[in-house]
Amino acid sequence: MNNYTVANLLNKYSIKRFFDIFANESKEVQLVGGCIRDALLGKETKDIDVATNFLPDEIIKILNKHKIEYKNFAYKYGSIIAIVENKKFQITTLREDIKQRGRHTSIIFTNDWKKDAKRRDFSINAMYLSSDGILKDFFNGQRDIVESKLKFIGNIDKRIQEDFLRIFRYYRFLGIFEKPKIIKGYDETLKKYFNESFNYLSNDLLRQEILKMFNTSFPSNSFFNKKNNMEKRYWIELIKNHFIQTKYDLGLKKCLNKIELLMK
Repeated sequence: MNNYTVANLLNKYSIKRFFDIFANESKEVQLVGGCIRDALLGKETKDIDVATNFLPDEIIKILNKHKIEYKNFAYKYGSIIAIVENKKFQITTLREDIKQRGRHTSIIFTNDWKKDAKRRDFSINAMYLSSDGILKDFFNGQRDIVESKLKFIGNIDKRIQEDFLRIFRYYRFLGIFEKPKIIKGYDETLKKYFNESFNYLSNDLLRQEILKMFNTSFPSNSFFNKKNNMEKRYWIELIKNHFIQTKYDLGLKKCLNKIELLMK
């Protein structure tokens, strides 16, 4: 862990510039998710996510007014990517996800910050930070970071069935803690849905998520139950068999083989 702080995050020139653009338009924007989580862990992040309570068309109007480059390929989900000072900001209107199943969702926009937080996966990813350093933390994410605890928001069974990628995101985020505290019952619940996840997640998406695990601070926590004896987590053999059955050589040769290197 280094000495990066929330203050460092807010003092970054690109972020101050971003806040100024929308403050000049009397629009509320707040940082959300990973950049706050990482700052609380003492780490700098490249990805900057932003939440706002006004609509995507209004976001685009402001970006055009200030001649800010943007991409709107996720417009139907309320997200616009803006490029400010050569940094990428993903701006998403507050929303609720409805009729979710697997990886698919419909959305409705909202002005309620807590409803937006409720749709997010883990407490540590559901915090919002204003330009003046005020933290909205509806599900005690800051406390969970201090306690090295990775906690689903809401009922774990329901949240996994809404988006099966959350299984793999769970194992990825175990790698942000040196000694993560495993919540009782989580492993058993994740196992229950693991094989079903293959019906909803492409091999490429699985490979990309596994590769992200290697970029965490403590990647062995994603792959091994106990660091002292390097016992592999149950899911590795299952996904290996899935890649073999589907003849996905890229996943076997460019992804899973890297796990073996962690043991050396």
